[in-house]
Amino acid sequence: MITTHRAAPDIDVVSSTATIASFGTLAINAFVMHGDEPMLVDTGAVPDSDDFMTALRTVIDPTDLRWIWLSHPDFDHIGSLHKLLDENPQLHVMTTFLGMGIMGLSSTPLPPDRPRLVNPGERVKVGNRTLRAFKPPVYDNAVTTGFFDETSHALFSADCFGALLPDIPPSAADISETNLRNGQTLWVTIDSPWIHNVDRKLFTEHLGQIGGLDPEIVLSSHLPPAPGALLNTLLDTLAKAADAPTFDAPDHAMLEEMLAAITTNTAH
Repeated sequence: MITTHRAAPDIDVVSSTATIASFGTLAINAFVMHGDEPMLVDTGAVPDSDDFMTALRTVIDPTDLRWIWLSHPDFDHIGSLHKLLDENPQLHVMTTFLGMGIMGLSSTPLPPDRPRLVNPGERVKVGNRTLRAFKPPVYDNAVTTGFFDETSHALFSADCFGALLPDIPPSAADISETNLRNGQTLWVTIDSPWIHNVDRKLFTEHLGQIGGLDPEIVLSSHLPPAPGALLNTLLDTLAKAADAPTFDAPDHAMLEEMLAAITTNTAH
């Protein structure tokens, strides 16, 4: 089920969830930024595309959108990308050169007149907003680019700060600190396993740069919206996750047990 709610005075969340047996539930978020030139941040998951488009229409007419910020071209971020481009000839996609190249290898590449290339470190104007692009501290796709909106003081962090949780409340402030830290650590050791091999000094410096942005709200693709006051907790968890145990992926026997449990629960 796709839901929508207002995260900030001019930002709506369009959210679904994915339950991963034995590990928890993951939010899958896209964000609508209203304003002079409305922008959609990511476009939902591929299997949810029809429901995503229905939910999106409750907060904005897709033909009013002028931009899509594509944080990276994974399947949980590009679900409705081409539907939106087909419906709205004025819509352009902010991505990187590598992002455009990866999309070019798909069955439906980006039309050549639609991308607007933005690299980490650049500032870009979107109507009355100035967006500051950056590389998040952790990611699962080299293309990944987040941004800080200097108008709303919202930090869009892509997959960074995601968490596998027992349930998904509207706000990360409603998650206990234990569940938040455990869920975030589990997610980052699964999604960015290279975190165990980082140069700790450089990683700490990168985390400090993100903290220095001092956002009013943190908007992650895989965490409920978090008030800016939680950012230090989120960053501290990432710092400690570098020394957390590595994720031991299920083997085939464990997969069969998980499938059997799902079948049993479905039967009941």
